Amino acid sequence: MRVDRTAKEALLRLAVQFPIVGITGPRQSGKTTLTRMTFPEKRYISFDDQSIRNLAKANPQDFLLAFPDGAIIDEAQKVPEIFDAVKYYVDNAHYTPGKFILTGSSQFKLKKNMTDSLAGRVAFLKLLPFSISEILSCNSPIPSVYHVIHKGGYPPLYDADKHFIPEDWFENYIDSYIDLDVRENINAANISTFKKFVQVCATYSGQMLSMDSISKNIGVSAPTVKQWLSILESSYIIHFLEPDFNNLGKSLVKTPKMYFVDAGLLCHLLRIETAEDLILSPYKGAVVETFAVSQMLKNRLNQAKKANLTYFRDLRGFEVDAVADWNHSFAIEIKSSSGAEKKLSANLREYIKLRGDDCQGLLYYLGDLTCTIDGVKYVGWKEW
Repeated sequence: MRVDRTAKEALLRLAVQFPIVGITGPRQSGKTTLTRMTFPEKRYISFDDQSIRNLAKANPQDFLLAFPDGAIIDEAQKVPEIFDAVKYYVDNAHYTPGKFILTGSSQFKLKKNMTDSLAGRVAFLKLLPFSISEILSCNSPIPSVYHVIHKGGYPPLYDADKHFIPEDWFENYIDSYIDLDVRENINAANISTFKKFVQVCATYSGQMLSMDSISKNIGVSAPTVKQWLSILESSYIIHFLEPDFNNLGKSLVKTPKMYFVDAGLLCHLLRIETAEDLILSPYKGAVVETFAVSQMLKNRLNQAKKANLTYFRDLRGFEVDAVADWNHSFAIEIKSSSGAEKKLSANLREYIKLRGDDCQGLLYYLGDLTCTIDGVKYVGWKEW
């Protein structure tokens, strides 16, 4: 399966400026595939190979001399010594953009090593699972938008040669994630509790964060919940939208909203077994909102840009799902309706009137048609 990733253009842009590009993102988001497809002429090294790993550990500076034209180094975090060696190499050679492309599956170690050792020399690209446009380019049959949401965006699920059943794949993914990314960051006695914690967090996707409520649900302290949320965020399982602070007054909430990065993983954790079950689920609205926010994140990160995405809510409970500070300011509402009705955008029109500036309104809904109603652009799901 070959899918041209939207992030390829941003990767090439960074690689003609910086000597080192680091690609981060959740496990199985396609980092290695993107890198090898973008730089087919560049030597590829994987530290999954123990013999290669041993050579690199023994003398990392001499090891890099074998690659005068640079290289793609996969699973770079498995040889921490390589980061200082790469730094020395690029500092003492002619400035060559795109010399080394570093990627790996353990985001904690990879980001820490690149940030500590390569500051000022490395540009970062965050790669999330497939966006809607990438899913549509897979030529897989898509009965409805609910099937897309329920399946999520992880590339292996769209590889026809692998025949994965999403339920089995996600169960294995969670186990692998906990074993490989989480186990060494928390007390071993808490592993089973952490798995329950992830499932409980799923019920809060699309809501304002309540650490006390999560704490009571799983029986651990609020500081522990805070630490575990940080682990989920750092490994791209969840994302937080911070509240928007503007000149509309001080009576605004100060609590972030939590979203899972992949709606398919969220559906699995919520035990929503089919797309049809999603339609009838009490979590339908939260899952659709999660899916839409995920698309906004992908659209920005695929351009190697900051998300610049917040949400608005005042103490009266008046809320707008997202406020985007992009090339223009956008107020965004997300609706799990397939009909483009004027009443759906009431909050948007009120918010825009309250702001009194040139902020534009976007309403993401599950219909196929994109149109404008009373000054608000209704965006069909294929264009999210």
